[in-house]
Amino acid sequence: MDLTTLTAIAPIDGRYRNKTRELAPYFSEWGLIKYRVQVEIEYFISLWELPLEELKHIQNKDVEALRGIYQGFTQQDAQRIKEIEKQTNHDVKAVEYYLRERFDQLGLDSYKEFIHFALTSQDVNNTATPLSMKEAFVDQYLPQLESLIKQIEDLATQWKDVAMLAHTHGQPASPTRLGKELRVFTDRLREQLRQLREIPIPAKFGGATGNFNAHHAAYPQVDWVSFAETFVNQRLGLKRSRITTQIEHYDNLAAFFHGLFRINTILLDLARDMWTYISMNYFKQKIRKGEVGSSVMPHKVNPIDFENAEGNLGIANALLDHLAYKLPVSRLQRDLSDSTVLRNLGVPFAHGVIAFKSLNKGLSKITLHQQAIDQDLEENWSVIAEALQTVLRKEGFKNPYELLKDLTRKNTRITQKDFITFIDQLDIDQSLRERLKKITPWNYTGLDLD
Repeated sequence: MDLTTLTAIAPIDGRYRNKTRELAPYFSEWGLIKYRVQVEIEYFISLWELPLEELKHIQNKDVEALRGIYQGFTQQDAQRIKEIEKQTNHDVKAVEYYLRERFDQLGLDSYKEFIHFALTSQDVNNTATPLSMKEAFVDQYLPQLESLIKQIEDLATQWKDVAMLAHTHGQPASPTRLGKELRVFTDRLREQLRQLREIPIPAKFGGATGNFNAHHAAYPQVDWVSFAETFVNQRLGLKRSRITTQIEHYDNLAAFFHGLFRINTILLDLARDMWTYISMNYFKQKIRKGEVGSSVMPHKVNPIDFENAEGNLGIANALLDHLAYKLPVSRLQRDLSDSTVLRNLGVPFAHGVIAFKSLNKGLSKITLHQQAIDQDLEENWSVIAEALQTVLRKEGFKNPYELLKDLTRKNTRITQKDFITFIDQLDIDQSLRERLKKITPWNYTGLDLD
């Protein structure tokens, strides 16, 4: 069978391709090859800028032509590299041989020996891969996450003053505001995003075992450490790990994955809460023409967007956790187990993007069901017992907690009338009596924390 969205094994390239296609330029095989080509070319240009005497005759127009190789990189170019790989059985060496062909075409054949000069394949992989991830995060992932946070913030503002019964341990608890409960999530998300932005995206660049052995042997007078710092940190915009083996140790990358993990966990918490509020009838879902909730029950409008988000966030986190656990562990100076794992780097990003879009869709479909929220408050006047007993304690009234416990733990529903009768029987002054009577489930919502 030919590969199409109907025959793809992974749903991110099948059923959900329309939601994940923007990540393909970063995480696909084409994307990985393109970033390898970019690193190789920029490294060659950096050698020219060093300057190396052997490259002094290269002109600015040649540099522009070299950058054009990766800036205009096509699927046909990647396919040529894959054809070369069939002979080399080595993906990075295939990139080098492809660039040799391109140098021939540009009339730069006398400089071919400085392609991939003194490098090991991991100097390319451990810069190309984090560079692709960083750009995918900045260009695609982050804007969608920020848009989702803004959407939640807008709903929080819209419902800022909506009093709502809280539930702790699944039981009625002191009232809160719906807007504030949504702001719990945006506050958590922004804090984790702040921490995530502080984690440097790491890269390794230092030769076969990290010591610049070949570089130093060829040009002992060059400060290769300084060169590498400038190349990785400034030209590529990554953070070079100074002391490494043949590969990046991935510790900061693991921290980055755990940061994404925590953000996903917060969103999973949101998805479950929204699902629960819908089940409690606090929200109605806008009905879309032609949409079916159940194949047999015509009345159903299922909260499928929140369920879809929950499932995809779970898959993303399982993979992020494995990436963070696996990648920092490598036998001695190098084993190849990180290579196949890193090829799945885009998968948790894709499942995250699917979840973002599902949450966005679900949040755009909900409408406030004020009647159900008010009804829940009306049926739970007992929640103001906390307020009454606390105020009475402050006024020096003896054993108010016990009195309110006896009142509210009856098997019958407590009403406003029951509280008025209770207050009228208390031996307190009239001003305090009136103050207590003014407390309701709708106004006992605490401080405005915005």
